[in-house]
Amino acid sequence: MCVAATPPPSNKLTRRGILAGAAALAGTAAAITPASADPRGGPAGGRGEDRAPRGGNLVVEGGTVLDPATGEVIEDAVVVIKDGVVGAVGARGSVATPQGVTVLDAHGRWLLPGLVDAHIHLSTAAEARDAVRQGATSARSGSTNFYQDIAVRELARHAPALAPRVKAAGIFVTPDLGDTVLADPDLTPLARLNDGVRSAEALRRVVAVNLARGADVIKTRVNERAGLPEQDPLAQVYSHEQLSEVVAAARRGGKGVLCHSYSEKGCHDAVTAGIRSLEHGAFVGERTLYEMRRRATYFTPTLTAIAGLAESPDPVLAERGRTYLPVLERAVLAAHELGVPIAAGTDSSGGKIRPIGREVELMRAAGLSALDAIRTATTGAARLLGLERTVGRLARGFAGDVIVLDGDPLADVTVLKRPIRVVRAGIAL
Repeated sequence: MCVAATPPPSNKLTRRGILAGAAALAGTAAAITPASADPRGGPAGGRGEDRAPRGGNLVVEGGTVLDPATGEVIEDAVVVIKDGVVGAVGARGSVATPQGVTVLDAHGRWLLPGLVDAHIHLSTAAEARDAVRQGATSARSGSTNFYQDIAVRELARHAPALAPRVKAAGIFVTPDLGDTVLADPDLTPLARLNDGVRSAEALRRVVAVNLARGADVIKTRVNERAGLPEQDPLAQVYSHEQLSEVVAAARRGGKGVLCHSYSEKGCHDAVTAGIRSLEHGAFVGERTLYEMRRRATYFTPTLTAIAGLAESPDPVLAERGRTYLPVLERAVLAAHELGVPIAAGTDSSGGKIRPIGREVELMRAAGLSALDAIRTATTGAARLLGLERTVGRLARGFAGDVIVLDGDPLADVTVLKRPIRVVRAGIAL
């Protein structure tokens, strides 16, 4: 059975309603009001985004600034943030400090740009707030059930202190949508399909609905889940041909694809189908890593999630985590040594937000240098999100996002798990 006879999704008719429903589910409705919505019926993006509140004005002084891009360190530094954007960074005496602006004393501390969690599931306002307070001031969604990540993205635009800036994935392109068919009226015809979302028409429809509702990226899978004991993470659910359909549909909308993957064949099929980033990828093979380097395909290993399985009370999951983690660590080091770009992501979900600093710690444990591990959650992840000119550094013109650390992260990356203070768009939390 196919869905070709169903008209394509209408952006004009339902996008505003979908956003309102997602906002209610995420608990962000109070921040997304008719007055702040785009008058064309969409969320506050494009011209509408220009009317969103700007960030704060702040001076952070006395700390030691680390630039992840260069590895350079500035002691007794001054960071000037105006309207949520860095205006100047430099050693004391080289930077003019504006009068009448709140000053955050960072003497004896280290200062880094806000971190990037490149794989996280944010479904509520509380989760978004927790992510920011743990240092993730930017993020890429790994999908949500009912477009809550799109609402969280809008919350961040209107009230940046409450949420990370988000690249939203919308809903998962997966064979069994379950209750997600209720997320949008244009998805409900898919409930008739006996075999789920597998045909080319069905795959294109889910991508099209995501794009119509404002998704920034598309999330799909090639393997079953590792976090469910009844599933086999090495079992393949989509073929190379099906993955290629998803990638092609996303590219027509100008979007990239992140793909949940575990098995060697699944990883290879996903990469050669043209995905933008490989997620998890425990058993990625050498031939695939070379292909990833050639294509500049990113690797987001989510070591935090796999390490978490090893701590599960479920014996199947615990054994899976203990088995997968060392394999994944070797894959991360091999990828890094080959020059495959790597991005940090926690795969946090279900109300439990893990600190992105934990992922950096595990990158270091896998064999990356401290600076290279930090780059996976700053400059590297920023490039994956297309934000390399906005986040990942404390430099003029970059976002005024700062984490204040009680120690030198180059000597001990674990300090990233416990920021002393977080500044989001010039607002000290």
